[in-house]
Amino acid sequence: MLVKAAYDAIVIGGGPAGMMASGRAAERGKKVLLVEKNDMLGRKLLISGSGRSNITNAGSIDEHIANFGRSGKFLRNAFSEIFNTELIDFFKARGVVLKVERGKRVFPESGRSKDILDALKRYLHENRVDLILAAEVKDVIQDESGTKKVILARGVEYAAPSVAICTGGVSYPETGSTGFGFDAAKRLGHQLVDPRPALVPLVTESALPRTWQGLSLDNVKAAVIGDGERIAECFGDMIFTHFGLSGPIILDLSGPAYDLLQEKNCVEISLDLKPALDLSKLNNRLIRELAGNSNKALKNILKEILPAKMIPGFIDYCGLSKDKKANQITARERERLVKGLKDLRFRIKKTRPIEEAIVTRGGVNTKEIDPKTMESRLIKGLFFAGELIDVDAKTGGYNMQAAFSTGYVCGNNL
Repeated sequence: MLVKAAYDAIVIGGGPAGMMASGRAAERGKKVLLVEKNDMLGRKLLISGSGRSNITNAGSIDEHIANFGRSGKFLRNAFSEIFNTELIDFFKARGVVLKVERGKRVFPESGRSKDILDALKRYLHENRVDLILAAEVKDVIQDESGTKKVILARGVEYAAPSVAICTGGVSYPETGSTGFGFDAAKRLGHQLVDPRPALVPLVTESALPRTWQGLSLDNVKAAVIGDGERIAECFGDMIFTHFGLSGPIILDLSGPAYDLLQEKNCVEISLDLKPALDLSKLNNRLIRELAGNSNKALKNILKEILPAKMIPGFIDYCGLSKDKKANQITARERERLVKGLKDLRFRIKKTRPIEEAIVTRGGVNTKEIDPKTMESRLIKGLFFAGELIDVDAKTGGYNMQAAFSTGYVCGNNL
C-alpha cells in the first residue's frame, strides 16, 4: 500500500461541516487534507433549502437549542463559539449578501446555494487546504502509536495524528451520504444511536391526498396524534403529494410520527385548515355563507373557504353531496363540514424511505463526544462534526447552523 506524506489533520467529507473544519484548522496553521467522495464539494449543500441554501436561523441560541430537543444541550458550547451572527459575517466577508425571510430563515440574497459553496471553497483556498475529490475512503484505523490512517479504496493511505469524520448521515445517498461515517465510527468502538429518518414526507393510507397532488396550503396547523393522543403540532405551510403529505410543517412532525409508528396502533395527522377561527366562529361563518347563498350548490359556496381543487374531495370526506343546495344542508351536516375544516384527519401508513429524508436522526452518541472540542471521548485525535452526530432539529436553518458550528469547533481543535 502506498503511504502518502503525513498531515497534521485529515478531514473526511466535503459538506458544510467538513469544509468549515478543514478551513478553520488550516487557518490556525495546520497542514490539512480534505477528502471528498464526490467529484465536487458540497453536493448536498447545493440542493438544500430548495437550492437556495437556508444557512442558519436568526433566532437566539436558546431558540436553536429548543428546536434540537433532547440533543440541544450538547450544542450550546459550539453555538457559543460561532453562531448565526458570526456565520453571517463569515459569508459577508466573502462576498455573500444574506437576507432574513419568514420564520427568521437566512438565505443568500441571490437565492443561489452556489454562492454559499463558492464562499466556502474560497475559504479552503485562502488557507491552502489540500483537496482530493472522487476519493472513496475504505477505512479509518489507528496504529499502536496513535497515528490515524485514512485508507482510500484506490489503495492509497494518508496518515495524521488527527482525523475528523464529517460524512453526514444516510439520507440523499445520491449526494454521497452513504453512511460510511457510521460504519467507521462503529469499527473504532463508538456506539450509534439507531439512524432513522428526520424531516421526511409521510405516506397516508387514504388516497385522498393524491387527488390534491401539488396543492400547497399556507398558514395551516398540523398535529401528529398517536392512539388518540395529540403529541406535537406545528403551524405553517404544507403540500399534498401523490403518496401523502409533505412541506415544512409535515417534515417537522415526521420525527415524532416515525417514533409513534414504532409503538402505536394508530398514527394520524390532523390538519386545521382555518386555525385563525375557533369552532364557534367558523360555524357562524358557515351559517352566514349558507344563508346568503341558499340556492347555490355546496361546491360553489365552499369556493369562499377552500381552494377549488380541494372542494370535491373535501365534500366526499365529510360525507355530503357536492351538488346539494345550501338550503338542504342540515345542522348535523354543517357540523361535519366545520369538523372537517378544523380536524381533517389522515392515518399515516409510514414515512418515506430514509434515503428521502432531509437529515438523519441518530448517529454517533453525543455522550461519547466532548462538546467543547468535538473530539471522541474514546480515541484521542478522532473528531466528529455535522449530521454524523446524533443531533437534529426542525426545518428553518437550525441543522445547517449545527453543521457549521460543530465543524468550526472541530477545526479549532484538530
